Amino acid sequence: MNTLLLPDVLKSIHNLPSLPAVVVDLIASMQDPDVDIDVLARKISLDQALTAKTLRIANSSFYGLQRQVTTVGEAIAILGFQSVQTLATTAALMASVPAGGSGAFNLESFWRHAVGTAACARALARPLKVNAEQAYLSGLLHDIGRLVLATRFPEHYTAVAAHRVRTDCTMLAAERALLGLDHAAIGEALARHWKFPESTQQAVARHHTPGLLDTDPMALLIHAADAMAHALDFSMEEDDQVPSLADATWNQLGLDEPALAKVFREADVQFKAASGLLTP
Repeated sequence: MNTLLLPDVLKSIHNLPSLPAVVVDLIASMQDPDVDIDVLARKISLDQALTAKTLRIANSSFYGLQRQVTTVGEAIAILGFQSVQTLATTAALMASVPAGGSGAFNLESFWRHAVGTAACARALARPLKVNAEQAYLSGLLHDIGRLVLATRFPEHYTAVAAHRVRTDCTMLAAERALLGLDHAAIGEALARHWKFPESTQQAVARHHTPGLLDTDPMALLIHAADAMAHALDFSMEEDDQVPSLADATWNQLGLDEPALAKVFREADVQFKAASGLLTP
């Protein structure tokens, strides 16, 4: 298997379509405390598929609403803007990335883990004093490089997956051994191409190798959220591996046992709230 050169990856990424305008607006709204909720609701409503999926989840048994919600504005009024913003952003990003590719890649498991990591990231954001919506977005995108590999370079991805099974190593180690680069570098390139915030780009790039908490809080947070999502088995993959976290990382997180238990509970609730997005 030939190594995969970054220029080839960048060329493939640049050939991907730009994000739809509604996705760009949703992402921008996560960084704007003064966002005009009515304007954003109208923009979501213009996308019929996105509206239908958001309303389906809002009306699901998880929320237990007493009456049927029929508009995005009603969903925001009842569930709150943050919940609808999260559901719509997740659904829009899922629809923006092409499916298909390597038979060794399970798209549903991928998104289950992505949404689970996003939920863990948001739950960790408050105790770590990090913007919760930015943390959610970074968690949702942290492994996006794997999706690029699987859909744009399926032969390479299949070989990496086989090497991982054969040697019982991590996907990261298998990528580096066979390709000469990894999904974190590829994900950073896509996050930059799609003009995600710099903190998200860095979290995607360094979620396996975070820096110190005081200089790189988002990467550290996503590093921990990724491990938690694996530990909670959100992906439901039989051979899922929980990455190890160094004692220094736990010390930097500064969470005692009760605080950590609360994070796990919150993450589980948020994952269940968004899980309806994982079905067609």
